[in-house]
Amino acid sequence: MKYIDEGRIEGLLAEAGKSGESKIESILSKARTLKRLSLEETAALLAADDTTAVKKIHEAAAYVKNEIYGNRIVLFAPLYFSNYCANTCLYCAFQSGNPELKRKYLSADEIREQVEWLLKRGHKRILLVAGESGIPGKSAVDYYIEAVQAAYSARAGNHYIKRVNINCAPLSVDDFKKLKASQIGTFQLFQETYHDATYRKYHIKGPKSDPDNRLDAIDRAFAAGIDDVGIGPLYGLYDYKFETLAMMMHIEHLEKKFNVGPHTISVPRIEPAVGSELSLHPPYQLTDDEFKKLVAVIRLSVPYTGMILTTRETAKMRDDVINLGISQISAESRVSPGGYSDNEKADGQFTTSDRRSLEELVSMLIDHNYIPSFCAACYRRERTGESFMNLAKPGLIKGMCSVNALVTFKEYLDDFASPAVKEAGYKLIARETAKLNAKSKEQVSRLFSAIDAGMRDEYV
Repeated sequence: MKYIDEGRIEGLLAEAGKSGESKIESILSKARTLKRLSLEETAALLAADDTTAVKKIHEAAAYVKNEIYGNRIVLFAPLYFSNYCANTCLYCAFQSGNPELKRKYLSADEIREQVEWLLKRGHKRILLVAGESGIPGKSAVDYYIEAVQAAYSARAGNHYIKRVNINCAPLSVDDFKKLKASQIGTFQLFQETYHDATYRKYHIKGPKSDPDNRLDAIDRAFAAGIDDVGIGPLYGLYDYKFETLAMMMHIEHLEKKFNVGPHTISVPRIEPAVGSELSLHPPYQLTDDEFKKLVAVIRLSVPYTGMILTTRETAKMRDDVINLGISQISAESRVSPGGYSDNEKADGQFTTSDRRSLEELVSMLIDHNYIPSFCAACYRRERTGESFMNLAKPGLIKGMCSVNALVTFKEYLDDFASPAVKEAGYKLIARETAKLNAKSKEQVSRLFSAIDAGMRDEYV
């Protein structure tokens, strides 16, 4: 598989087990300066299994996350608009030929209906997701663009979606250019597994059976001008330490070639899926402790990259892991086309575990002193790609994000929250505003006044 040196990864992991306490301490000291870790350093942290060492890794990850992103958590919802797929991936319900899956794709009007449902709940950011296939009479890219345009056109009073990200099939450079022109935010594509033999074993039919084409798709997206990309393995197909190091090797390739790495990293674990026996018995199932450690290690290895945690995980696991480096979480997810309005009559891609509503998640975040954020300002201020990284790497993005998070949070509280959540939320806003510097306080005061006057979608 291109860019992925499996022999080197195995060698790094073999040597990593020899790292002593002083080596781990040195690596964590470097991480606390917000510097990117090397493959060797990342391997050493992945190999650490002493209780004391793991605790220190967790503490360092929490520190780094707060230094870069502060105590805000961005909220979004996935919107599945088609479960038709040309691929046979043995862990996925969408696999072609699955007789147990009910198929459905959404029209532009149906997509708007789904988005309006989300808007009425308070959502402002969505991730469009589709199986890797077009629909009758349309090419895949034309259907994706239609979905993006439908999502942006939806309205619920004076509310609309601020940012549409998309997880879809790999495209050509020309088609990626068309997709970019539709004003997408982040293009997300998971390699699933970076281990070549494992990839070929579990992706047995369709365009996705070519691992190099999938890996090259991220390069093609960059070449087309899409500078915000999201990547990640599907944990459970192969050894998590190998997958994490291989992903870091992929990131090194992107940084060398395009001078910027991924905007986000996701950490999905395999969950049960209709018609997939493999999903019920993942070949490399992670323990919860291993999962917590890998989240922390990724945060330390690439401190400036956003990390996404989905509703695949249980409510308790999500609550526990957020502090270890997560900066974005999905809320009240439905993983089937039409799932938000028809109670998932079509089958989903996998089984979700955390089914709390958006307000319940907002309430949880308030209780843990996190600022729920619905911000998309960086995308609209063209703080993307290298521009974003130049602010994120030294921790300069934190101030802007804190102001915008508070503003979007107030909008949510004013328009959607129950009285109890409003009361708790306003108290959190008061506490967080008091921590800001004079300039940020002035910005917050000015923007809050605009919100009180009826304005919406204010940001710096």
